[in-house]
Amino acid sequence: MEKKQPHLFSAKLLKLAFFTVVVVSFRGLSHGHPLDQAGALKALWKAKRRNNAVDNEWVAPSLCADRHRTSAGGGKKEDDLIAGGLPGQPASFASSNKFKQYAGYVSVDEVNGRSLFYYFAEAVHLPSSKPLVLWLNGGPGCSSLGAGAMLELGPFGVNSNGKTLYPRRHSWNKVANMLFLESPAGVGFSYSNTTSDYQKSGDKRTAEDAYTFLTNWFKRYPEYKSRDFYITGESYAGYYIPELADTIVKRNKEADPSLLIRLKGIMIGNGIMNRETDDRGFFDYLWTHALISDETHQRLLEYCMNSQIKKCDYLLDGASKEIGGIDHYNIYAPLCLNASLSSRNPRGSGGYDPCETDYVHSYLNLPQVQKALHAYRTNLPYPWQLCSAIIVWNDSPSTMFPIYRRLIASGLQILLYSGDVDAVVPVSSTRYSIDALNLTVVKPWSPWTDAGGEVGGYLVAYNGLNFATVRGAGHQVPMFQPSRALSLFKMFLAAH
Repeated sequence: MEKKQPHLFSAKLLKLAFFTVVVVSFRGLSHGHPLDQAGALKALWKAKRRNNAVDNEWVAPSLCADRHRTSAGGGKKEDDLIAGGLPGQPASFASSNKFKQYAGYVSVDEVNGRSLFYYFAEAVHLPSSKPLVLWLNGGPGCSSLGAGAMLELGPFGVNSNGKTLYPRRHSWNKVANMLFLESPAGVGFSYSNTTSDYQKSGDKRTAEDAYTFLTNWFKRYPEYKSRDFYITGESYAGYYIPELADTIVKRNKEADPSLLIRLKGIMIGNGIMNRETDDRGFFDYLWTHALISDETHQRLLEYCMNSQIKKCDYLLDGASKEIGGIDHYNIYAPLCLNASLSSRNPRGSGGYDPCETDYVHSYLNLPQVQKALHAYRTNLPYPWQLCSAIIVWNDSPSTMFPIYRRLIASGLQILLYSGDVDAVVPVSSTRYSIDALNLTVVKPWSPWTDAGGEVGGYLVAYNGLNFATVRGAGHQVPMFQPSRALSLFKMFLAAH
């Protein structure tokens, strides 16, 4: 086995990030996990500016006779059943009869030994009649199990003792069968037996491996093969999701009918779309929300939007100092300053605990939890981390616009949504990007109502996609506004 070189987004590269992430809910600066979703994303963007390492044309891979790809489903779903539930579940959820949970590995490359880890929570009520929904977190390189399932929208969250769980009131498996994938290999519990694979990560392989994962997962769970299928996620999944959807649409045209995936729609929260419009929206958001000065804003537009790298770097350092130590994921949220004092707003009752990422890290590194999840420690000589410190990202396009145009033409249902207090991929970035697509408004801007009868945000429909805001939500919308996120998810599923 090749020697591992866990040096991808090191502290040195992290310093190249768009702004300095001081202390945030996904901060990843303790417990050995060096990055968070925002840090990974900003580091990648900054590296692109310095090196022009951009693959402008992302093309969905065609079917090919690749002997490395596994063609068999492999394994049985019964072996992946989390019998009796997860360690620390509330007593009322101790029985697997409440709803079934599964976890394990699906091989995507037999020769190199690359396997992706998944966690699957069936719908609470009548799972046989509910759609299948895949959730992907961003980064690139952050865990959909730790972030998406445990922190945002899965059936359980982790208590402050790091050992027990609470039931999430607004979990998404109340309306759908939820599948969480740790992708690519090197993220979370996913691994490769060929460690040079970690140096070859990127958008193309991530999409290809995710597609292979799905085809093999459906062989293990054939009863879900005919279900309506949706892909959801956030942040850098603004690239992952359109790329995977594009791959599925293309493969469905080429594949044997038995391999068709019934993809119906995609739903992306605070996702990146296009480097230029994302940047412009980021600078404008900082200014319009009184986080930076007039002078800094004007200079950022003048130098950063014109690729004057050295001057832009200097200005970004200055902007970080002006902003100060706030949570960029939610500019109005409290910080995690002392985890031992952080149980004052329990998430189970709908509150927000800024230190919950620490509890999740502790929980997922418990031996009994990893045993229950069927996570193979022999393949993972490092602790579970929220975001990977070993993968090297090799390709990333500058824009998703060509893919969006293809997906719109395919008739796919598309919902983009933005928490309106996020400064990482702010609402202004998404609005600039949608405007650049030159779509026609078919239903004008109007408020939408949440389950409590309040304005949950605002919605506008275009000829090809819908855009919604979520009032009072940060970057991880289900974490900051769980009730409104679930209401929006229900609206998305009902629209088909």
